[in-house]
Amino acid sequence: MTIQTNLTGLDLRAEIDRLRKERNAVILAHYYQKPEIQDLADFVGDSLDLSRKAQATDADVIAFCGVRFMAETAKILSPDKIVVLPDMAAGCSLEDSCPPEQFAEFRAQHPDHIALTYINCSTEVKALSDIIVTSSSAEQILSQIDPDQKIIFGPDRNLGGYLARKTGREMLLWPGVCIVHEAFSETELLKLRAQHPDAPIAAHPECPAVILDHADYVGSTRGILEFAQTVQGDTLIVATEPHIIHQMQKAMPGKTFIGAPGADGNCNCNICPYMALNTMEKLYLALRDLTPRVEIEEGLRLQAKKSLDAMLTLASGTVGKGDLGPVRA
Repeated sequence: MTIQTNLTGLDLRAEIDRLRKERNAVILAHYYQKPEIQDLADFVGDSLDLSRKAQATDADVIAFCGVRFMAETAKILSPDKIVVLPDMAAGCSLEDSCPPEQFAEFRAQHPDHIALTYINCSTEVKALSDIIVTSSSAEQILSQIDPDQKIIFGPDRNLGGYLARKTGREMLLWPGVCIVHEAFSETELLKLRAQHPDAPIAAHPECPAVILDHADYVGSTRGILEFAQTVQGDTLIVATEPHIIHQMQKAMPGKTFIGAPGADGNCNCNICPYMALNTMEKLYLALRDLTPRVEIEEGLRLQAKKSLDAMLTLASGTVGKGDLGPVRA
C-alpha cells in the first residue's frame, strides 16, 4: 500500500480536527511549540502537567507535540493509551547529556547518594533515579529530604546549581545543560535592560547563573506565564524559549514581551531546534497513521514510574519534612 505523503492542498487544520475525533485523540502542545500547533491543541502547558491532563481523559490516543522524553512520560503514566510523537527525532540536549549507562556507573560510584533527577531525561534514567522533579516542584521536594542525605542532581547543572544556591543544600551535579537556555548572553541582556530599565526579567532556572542573577523572577514556563499576568508594568523581558510569548500575548494583548537575546543580540539560537521538528504536517500524519508510536517495555516503565510516583507524593505534601531519610549504602 502506498502511503500518501504529498499533502499539497490539504486543509491540515480541518484534517487534524477530523482525525482527532475519529481516533478519540487528545492533542498536547508544550509552551515551546509553534503558535499554530499551540492554537489547535486540547491542552497547552508544561510537560508533566500535560501528561497528567491526558491521563485524566478517556482518550484512546495521545498526540504529544513536544519532545521525546515528554511523550515517554505520557506513556509511563498512560500505558493503555497509544502515544504518538510527530517526529521521533525531537530529542533534548539534557537527555542527550545523560546516557543511561554513564548515569548508572556514576550512581554506582556514589552508593550513599540518592538520585534527584530532573524530568528532562530518558525513561532509562528515570528508572535509575529515586525521585523525579520538575522545575516547579524541585525546591519543595528538596526541602522534604533529610538534611543528612547526600544527593546526586542531574542532568541539569544550572537548575541544580540554582537550587543549591537558593537552599544552601550541597548536591553532586551532573554536568548537563539545555542548549537553548545556555544561548542567552549576559552582555546582550544588560544592553536590553538598559533600553527598558523598568522592565522586569523572568527567567527559567535552566539558564546559567549569570542570567539568573539579573532576573526578577525565576521559575518554570508555567510560572513565568503566571508571573507575566501579575507583574506591574507593560513590558517584560523573557529568558526562556520564546514560543511561550505566544501564550502571553494571547492572555495579555496590551503588554509587550521581549525575548532575551543570544550572543549576537539578534539570533534565533534560543529557539529549541528539537521542538521545531514538530509541524502541522507531521502531526496530521501521526494521527492518520498512528506513528511514530512511543513504546516502553513494561518492566522498564514500572521502574521509571516509581520515581515519578515519588515526585507526585512529595509534591502533594503527603510526606512530612525529613520523612525521606538517609539511604543505606
